[in-house]
Amino acid sequence: MLNWKTFAIGCSLALALLLFARKPSMSNPNAHRAVIDLTHTLNDRSPNWEGTEKSPFQATDLGNLEHDGYYSRHFSTEEHYGTHLDAPAHFAAGMWTVDQIPAERLVRPLVILDVRNAAKNNADYEVSVQDVAAWEDAHGQIPEGAVVMAYTGWDERWNSQREFRNEQSDHLTHYPGFSLEAAKFLVKTRDVVGLGIDTMSVDKGATTTYPVHYFTSQESVYHLENVANLALVPPAGATVVVAPVKLENGSGGPARVLALVR
Repeated sequence: MLNWKTFAIGCSLALALLLFARKPSMSNPNAHRAVIDLTHTLNDRSPNWEGTEKSPFQATDLGNLEHDGYYSRHFSTEEHYGTHLDAPAHFAAGMWTVDQIPAERLVRPLVILDVRNAAKNNADYEVSVQDVAAWEDAHGQIPEGAVVMAYTGWDERWNSQREFRNEQSDHLTHYPGFSLEAAKFLVKTRDVVGLGIDTMSVDKGATTTYPVHYFTSQESVYHLENVANLALVPPAGATVVVAPVKLENGSGGPARVLALVR
């Protein structure tokens, strides 16, 4: 005869074991303990490339909950505004547009190069091969196929367009970027798929020739610019998830960028 009490206990144990097996564990190498949002909120108050008082971002209501029963908006903006991705087609004819970048290149190991001290004393600082070497001395070789981001501390200026762009009397903007030498080293010897930075450009602000853009675009490397919250991400061990708007023929587009931290 079936003992219903024993049966109930057995079912409870089986359910508990099933739930335990499905619960994420820190011993699981695929688990992560935090998700860090590396994205500035997209709105009409963000610094823009041209430095104009009128924002390139505009939003107008299409539906109002009170009158229409739903909330909806129409918005428009530039492809390279806010936290965004530059597709290789931005500076190289015939290369990938934003919708053509393979999805597997958008979820990658994340490397953070902390150059705040150098950038604090030199607005025109360029991330160097020596900065990369110092990171590798501390953490080992950069993983193949990684996304490498420069943490300059510039996102602290985000709420002031004047300070973020830092245009000087020479009529050039001044903020840190990557050196061409560092970009070539990362692409040619470490096979990185993306470069990121918390300024407006992976090239330093005072450039007029954009050497890093031209070189990396020809190598199918994308850029992430105006990245936020790099202070919250460890220098090694995280995974980046890059989710740009899948805009057909786009030279780039606004992106939600997340760091999965183990």
